[in-house]
Amino acid sequence: MASITLQNLAHSYAPNPQGEADFALKEVNLKWGDGEAYALLGPSGCGKTTLLNIMSGLLTPTRGRVLFDERDVTAAPTAERNIAQVFQFPVVYDTMSVRENLAFPLRNRGVDAGIIAARVDRIADMIGLTPLLGKKAQGLGADLKQKISLGRGMVRDDVNAILFDEPLTVIDPHLKWELRTQLKALHREFGHTMVYVTHDQTEALTFADKVVVMNEGRVLQIGTPQELFETPAHRFVGYFIGSPGMNFLPATIDGAFASIGGERVDLGKSYGSLEGAVEIGIRPEFVKLTSSNGLPLEINRIQDAGRQKFVNGNVFGAEVNIVMDASEAIDAGMTRLAIEPAKISVFQDGWRVEPKGAE
Repeated sequence: MASITLQNLAHSYAPNPQGEADFALKEVNLKWGDGEAYALLGPSGCGKTTLLNIMSGLLTPTRGRVLFDERDVTAAPTAERNIAQVFQFPVVYDTMSVRENLAFPLRNRGVDAGIIAARVDRIADMIGLTPLLGKKAQGLGADLKQKISLGRGMVRDDVNAILFDEPLTVIDPHLKWELRTQLKALHREFGHTMVYVTHDQTEALTFADKVVVMNEGRVLQIGTPQELFETPAHRFVGYFIGSPGMNFLPATIDGAFASIGGERVDLGKSYGSLEGAVEIGIRPEFVKLTSSNGLPLEINRIQDAGRQKFVNGNVFGAEVNIVMDASEAIDAGMTRLAIEPAKISVFQDGWRVEPKGAE
C-alpha cells in the first residue's frame, strides 16, 4: 500500500499543446492517502480515465510528476509500480478455471502454493465465487467474468494501490449494489489504497471515503459525500451531485440579501456586494411549497414516486425542482417557493463564495 501524490500533473494528446484548451487533463495537485478509498467522478470525457492511466503507468503525462510514497514513478513502467488495475470490461483467461484465474497474479510472482490456496479461497468467499472455483471461465457470463477480474485485482496483499476503471459497467443493475458492498468490505478488511473511476454518483458516494469531482479535464472539488452535497465548491458539483441536482437562481447580492426578479430573499449571512455572474444555489430538499411566503412559482408537473413527490416548476424563468414527502398535500393555492436561508449556497462566476467572516 502507498500514498500517491500528483504534482503539477497535466496531459495533452496533442503533439505540441499551445494552451490550456489543448489539455485533456488540466493541472492537478492531489495527494491520495495510504489505505484510503477514493472515487473519480464526472461525466464521460472529463479526464477520469486519463488521470487513472497516468497513475497506472499506461500514459506518461505531458508534464508533472507521480509519486508513490515520495518515490518518483512518473517514467516507471506499469510493472514497476506494483499496482493492480481492473478495467471496464472483463479481462479473464477463458481456458483457465475460476480458481486458476484468481491465483494467476500470485503464481506469476512465485508465491507459496499454500498461501495461494488460502488467499484465493478467502477472496472467492467474499465475492461469491466459491461454488464456481472449479469451472472454466469460458462458459461464464459477463457478470461472473467481471467478478473474476475484481477478485484477481484484490487477491494480492502487497500492491501499492488498486485502480478500478468503471468496473461495474457490464454488471446487471440488481448485482451492482452487492458488488459495491463487497468491494467496501474488502477495503475495510485489507486496507488497500483504492481509486475508483465512475460517472455514476451512487457508485462513487457509496464506495469512497472521498470523492474527486471532475469536469472538462479539471478537478473541481475533493471531499466527503456530505461535503459535496452540503458545500459544493463549484456550481457543476452542485448540479452533478444529487438527484435532482441543486437549483440555481440568478441573483443580485447586497449584504445578507439577494434580489431575484425583484423579490427579496434572506441569505442569513452577509456576502458583501458581488459582481459577475451571481447565483444562489439551493437543494430541492431544502425548499418548500407555500401559499403565502417566498418566490412566485409556476408548477409544470408533479411526480409521485412512492415515498416522495417530485415537483418541477419555474421561478422567474429558471427551472426548479422540489423534493417533498409523499404524505405532504399540494393545494391549488401553493404557488410560492420558500427557501431555507441556512441551506443557501452563493456562486460567483461558477465558484462558491463564502459569507463574510467565515473561516
